[in-house]
Amino acid sequence: MNLCIDQGNSRTKIGIFDQDKLVHSFSGKSPTTDDYSAIIEEWNIDSCILSSVTGEDAWLGKKLRKNTQNVVELTHNTPIPIKNNYRTPETLGKDRLAAVVGASFLKPDTDLLVIDAGTAITYDFIETGKIYRGGNISPGIDMRLRALHEFTKKLPYAEASADSPLMGEDTKSALVSGALYGIVFEMDGYINTLKAKYPLLSTFLTGGSFFYFYNKLKNPIFAENNLVLIGLNRILQYNV
Repeated sequence: MNLCIDQGNSRTKIGIFDQDKLVHSFSGKSPTTDDYSAIIEEWNIDSCILSSVTGEDAWLGKKLRKNTQNVVELTHNTPIPIKNNYRTPETLGKDRLAAVVGASFLKPDTDLLVIDAGTAITYDFIETGKIYRGGNISPGIDMRLRALHEFTKKLPYAEASADSPLMGEDTKSALVSGALYGIVFEMDGYINTLKAKYPLLSTFLTGGSFFYFYNKLKNPIFAENNLVLIGLNRILQYNV
């Protein structure tokens, strides 16, 4: 049994895997020491991988190493089952790295685009499922709406919504639709441009905001909200 921990700035995602099968997942406030002890005991955890954007908590690393057989802390030096051609691997987000590994595991031997829609939107390309070529970073939907409000004098702040018309009917709906469909057209644009060169391209959509976009894209996609956890589990298996 494998425990995969994706520790973000404000939320933590946890996945428990029986080999390749995700049997339990959690997303929310970071668990306490007692919570992790209960998880390890209840699920009889053998191995664990920790990915943290904030740096490893000393107590968590100590707890994991004391109570499991194998612990992997994901860094840019951690061996992974694909080739990383990013020019500055030490600056590559760990969630981006895990997501591309997850995609290459689910769809091996084909060209892949991974779109992770969160606070920011990342676009990452993997050639033939084995070589990570790099990607781009774009503002997420809430970031766009906040920027429109904060960098103008009169535009209000508008909450994101998945049920916006193509063309806004008032100022708030114009803001929301502009941000929402601007991202939709951006995503389809990346897919179409890459498909022109890589006709067999497959696209994965993941991230906390993926639900805004997945049913509006013209291109077929694989929606997988647990792609980062799947990638972490694959990296853990590769190392253990």
